Amino acid sequence: MGRSGKPRVNKVFENVTVIDIAEEGKGVGKADDFVLFIEKAVPGDIADIEVYRSKKNFGEGKIIRLIQPSEHRTEAFCEHFGTCGGCKWQHMTYDAQLKFKQKAVHDALTRIAKIEVEHMDAIVPSPADRYYRNKLEYTFSNKRWLYDGENREDETLDMNALGFHIPGRFDKILNINHCYLQAEPSNDLRNSINQYAKEQGISYYDVRQHTGALRNLIIRTSSTGEIMVIVVFAHADEEQVNKLMSFVDANFPQVTSLLYILNTKMNDTIFDQEVVSWKGPEYIHEEMANGHGKVIRFRVGPKSFYQTNSIQALKLYEITRDFAQFKGDELVYDLYTGAGTIANFIADQVREVVGVEYVPTAIDDAKVNSQINNITNTKFFAGDMKDVLVADFVAEHGKPDVIITDPPRAGMHADVVARLMEIEAPKIVYVSCNAATQARDLLVLKEKYDTVKIQPVDMFPHTQHVENVVLLTLRDDL
Repeated sequence: MGRSGKPRVNKVFENVTVIDIAEEGKGVGKADDFVLFIEKAVPGDIADIEVYRSKKNFGEGKIIRLIQPSEHRTEAFCEHFGTCGGCKWQHMTYDAQLKFKQKAVHDALTRIAKIEVEHMDAIVPSPADRYYRNKLEYTFSNKRWLYDGENREDETLDMNALGFHIPGRFDKILNINHCYLQAEPSNDLRNSINQYAKEQGISYYDVRQHTGALRNLIIRTSSTGEIMVIVVFAHADEEQVNKLMSFVDANFPQVTSLLYILNTKMNDTIFDQEVVSWKGPEYIHEEMANGHGKVIRFRVGPKSFYQTNSIQALKLYEITRDFAQFKGDELVYDLYTGAGTIANFIADQVREVVGVEYVPTAIDDAKVNSQINNITNTKFFAGDMKDVLVADFVAEHGKPDVIITDPPRAGMHADVVARLMEIEAPKIVYVSCNAATQARDLLVLKEKYDTVKIQPVDMFPHTQHVENVVLLTLRDDL
């Protein structure tokens, strides 16, 4: 209602041409100097737009009449598209997705880093655009998201859900029927556990009251065929835990690692929680051929970080290796090494790899991954990168010939970038999942380094996310 008590009338812009797509998946249009961010719009659409939220220079809106659909528009294949927070680009052809991801990298590097990118290679597409993830995490909730037409006053309504968070709502979970992100038995596992829990009357978590037995379900699969299932309970008794675990074991004997966690904390993170094995080891294995006649085997635990698109992870590591052009005698620093996947992948092609990571459990994984592959030329250190990568560390372990850095979305801390400028390694291979923060770091590094190669990689089809690998070489005139 407006101040006069009359219903507010939203402004409508007619014949808007959608010219771009924003990070959160909304189309971008302009009406004079007013920028519009439009739900479910695709570049090339011409439409009438109703604005439901307005600021001084921009507004958020939705299509009320599609006058001319874009050539890039396609039908979304998932019933949950538009409500679920994932796969926001499903309404755009995959070729168009690749085009706009390439453009996003191009724009970030030219606008923020102010570097020439004419030599950027074409983005590497994902061979599979469905069922490509090896890990999914679902949430149990007694506050299911209700669709239009569902009467929340209906006492017979089933309010329990097992699925994903609604964007922007920490307390609402969309019940998922079929998810196209992870191959079977992922959907069968989730739906069967959901049905069993309801039949048995096991309570679902209430995030506001912090009550209920069932909290989260994590499913990890691997190229070796091994499957890990982790059920996170909150306030469950021993009988409930054993009955549910027995149900999963009896109906899904292919699960090789069946684990559970009792988490009564206020948040969902499991990194500080004890993991209990109900059946099998507390890990599964992933494998990668490193291109030098060796298959590297990685142990993946419930808390391990591992690239969630296994096929494209291999491609990403191959590009990283090829950019570095190892001769065999290099000392390599692998920064933000995680579970040491890149470090172990390249270890037999260099003299030594020194990996640094701030998560101690990941460093434990990295060391185990070296041991199970009989790799003896790696060293791993845990700690905050800006505190570890100091002059004394370099003096002790040697000046690196190549630095590989694969930081989180926030990019590298300014102190870490400053350290790289001091170290002056001849080559830096910068792997990034956020071209904007990568570009911010490159703007500093360009004082001493030339950007020689740029290779975007699509790890996550139907999303705005894009990985990018950049090769930097130290200039000779320094």
